[in-house]
Amino acid sequence: MSLSAVIAELPLIDHHAHAALARDLSRPEFEQLITESDRAPAAGTSGFDSQLGFAIRRWCAPVLGLEPYANEADYLRRRGAFSETDVARRFLSAARSSWLLLDTGFEADGSLRLGEMAELSGATASEVVRIEAVAEQAALTAGGGAAAFAGQFADALRRRATAAVALKSIIAYRLGLDFDPAPPTKAEVTAAAGQWLREIEDGGRARLTDPVLLRHVLWTGTELGLPVQLHTGFGDPDLDLSRCDPALASRFLADIGSRGVPIMLLHCYPFHRSAGYLAQAFPHVYLDVGEAINYVGARATAIVAESLELAPFGKVLYSSDAYGLPELHFLGALLWRRATARVLGDWVAAGDWTEADAIRVATMIASGNAARVYRLGDAV
Repeated sequence: MSLSAVIAELPLIDHHAHAALARDLSRPEFEQLITESDRAPAAGTSGFDSQLGFAIRRWCAPVLGLEPYANEADYLRRRGAFSETDVARRFLSAARSSWLLLDTGFEADGSLRLGEMAELSGATASEVVRIEAVAEQAALTAGGGAAAFAGQFADALRRRATAAVALKSIIAYRLGLDFDPAPPTKAEVTAAAGQWLREIEDGGRARLTDPVLLRHVLWTGTELGLPVQLHTGFGDPDLDLSRCDPALASRFLADIGSRGVPIMLLHCYPFHRSAGYLAQAFPHVYLDVGEAINYVGARATAIVAESLELAPFGKVLYSSDAYGLPELHFLGALLWRRATARVLGDWVAAGDWTEADAIRVATMIASGNAARVYRLGDAV
């Protein structure tokens, strides 16, 4: 069997994804889900005229029974002929993932539940708990005032994490990765919590943005011993990309190393080379380029190759970061398989690697590394 054929059949552990939607989508809604922008396309343009849009027409069309490269109108018409559950089942099962680790902290109306994702995909599904979401809920429901907030949050996070395989922080979105790496003092936390709770009582939104509390909840999360996923790199315009380079968190990563908690740098693009250095420098740091693979489409080969320049191969994981469209779960898997087969195949053809080593490394990234770090046991 050829290297590409072996990689095409590898079971995948998607170590970071979100729930798919199972509801009817208008064309504007569909196009909003194939961009990280939170704005409508420029007048006279289409969201399909992008690497991701072209990848959907090329690779997703056949899953719906269309010829490759079907135009967007035909694609959406055909998609609308199926129930949303049928669409989700087709794409989720075609991804051939064996395990889905799902961030449940960001869901929209119509999002599939954990059990539904498992049933439609044929995979095991486990929860990744978003730290900031737990803190926001604790602020809304807990009593006792500012002095009690830290303890009540810690208790709530511990309860939520009981059945979870990992935690996730979006401090990159809310503050940036150039934050003070030291854990705040108890007095600092109490003062910040008091201000936040007063704002909520005055009718403010329970959205955690305070720098002290963001640092506090992140450090609290590392006390549980579960892997902690950190968003890094690009995302929607809610973040400041210049503050999302994982290299900015180097001091935090160094300080947290003594706790032995795996830190999973998610997405990383366009800073994936920085992430590769950090994974090499720190034994507890890992990375993926999941979100980028879908968005760069035909350029996925370049991103996969660059992610394997510095990072030890036991520190690189597969993810799709799929959200909303089940097409993204499928495309993430397909584009990763194709890109990985091309990159490793070129190295084998050049005489730099053996085929046996290429298969071993591909298997590590596809599932072995995730199974080990997340303690999933015999995951595949």
